Amino acid sequence: MSSKESLIWHPFTPLITEHEPLKIVKGEGVYLHTEDGRKIIDAVSSWWVSIHGHGNKDIAKAIYEQALQLEHVIFAGFTHNPALKLVNNLKQILPEGVSKFFFSDDGSTSIEVALKMAFQYWYNQGVLNKTKVIAIKGAYHGDTFGSMSVGDRSVFTKPFFPFLFDIELLDFPEKDKEQEVIEQFEQLTDQGDIASFIFEPLVQGSGGMRMYSPEVLDRLINIAQSKGIICIADEVMTGFGRTGKLFAMDHLKNDADIMCLSKGLTGGTMAMGLTTCNQKIVDAFESDELSKALLHGHSYTGNPITCAAANASFNILMDKSCEDSRIRINSLHNAFAEKLKEYKVVENVRILGTILAFDIKGHGSTSYDNEIRKKIFPYFIEKGILLRPLGNVIYFMPPYIISNEQLEEVYKAVLEFVNEQTE
Repeated sequence: MSSKESLIWHPFTPLITEHEPLKIVKGEGVYLHTEDGRKIIDAVSSWWVSIHGHGNKDIAKAIYEQALQLEHVIFAGFTHNPALKLVNNLKQILPEGVSKFFFSDDGSTSIEVALKMAFQYWYNQGVLNKTKVIAIKGAYHGDTFGSMSVGDRSVFTKPFFPFLFDIELLDFPEKDKEQEVIEQFEQLTDQGDIASFIFEPLVQGSGGMRMYSPEVLDRLINIAQSKGIICIADEVMTGFGRTGKLFAMDHLKNDADIMCLSKGLTGGTMAMGLTTCNQKIVDAFESDELSKALLHGHSYTGNPITCAAANASFNILMDKSCEDSRIRINSLHNAFAEKLKEYKVVENVRILGTILAFDIKGHGSTSYDNEIRKKIFPYFIEKGILLRPLGNVIYFMPPYIISNEQLEEVYKAVLEFVNEQTE
């Protein structure tokens, strides 16, 4: 069936495209199996969610057993053991100050909840002039209207510019501009109308895997919190081991007031978002007045099957073998990075934990709509590897179970591609 005839509207894809969607019939470990019998190494964990690989039997068993027990119940006025177990599990590994967990459906909605918490925090106290959010240029926080509003203004959001609320954009804290950014931030936070500061800690994911230092982020958080500004950490992508620690915020001295979680939360098996907050936020909502409640919810909020999947994923994540695998992947990435640096067509090689990224130069400026992306994706699919570039940025974010041999196969294909660009 041609793309014109298909009934499915695929995300981030023009309706008329030269490449038909590949039909996947099975996921097993790091492999995606196609209908025509090919095996594809999923080197990006299917949009960064499948941290334990595909078809994990422990998670599948937990889903099955929970489905037989309780598949769903309205979460307003009710609760259940899978949700209670999940928040107690996560409480062990999140910052000490986390006081409440709000369940939602995905990363974008966890951001929406965070923004509503931050704005209503001020509203509930009768402070009505805190109307602005500071975000970092190049940010991506999701595709719902609030999350688009606090993201970078780009081709992703251009049709909606008239409908997005105004924010203050902070320059990206590159190494040679850190002090300038800190001074810019101080000026912005002195305005008196800033409600919150939202950021992707240490790595801007969809913005091109751009990385910045924990020291500068610590300084920004310190400035914000000294002025009472709510700090929101978007850990949707960075959470659950991606950066070498369980959370990117673990690299810092300061804690955020609000954290947003999703993606790896359920090991990539079920859709779930979580927004956590500290007692400072809770205090502004502790009332029996309906007008001071967080009037937000979703039909599938706190779904028991999803919680069961998240609990099973948590157990795998906390096993020593999973930690060892993340260390192993980082070590292999570092060795491969040295090889990459030998090629003139490669620049800005960067690594944090299990994330490795680099830019292909010679095709215009680095950006998501760089034309070379149309060449990169089919090239690697042809070699049995899923690497979905961010424009001219090639990155690896493999499942933690990937073997040395499988990762070396990916590295080898990348060097072949780089060699072809050099010729």
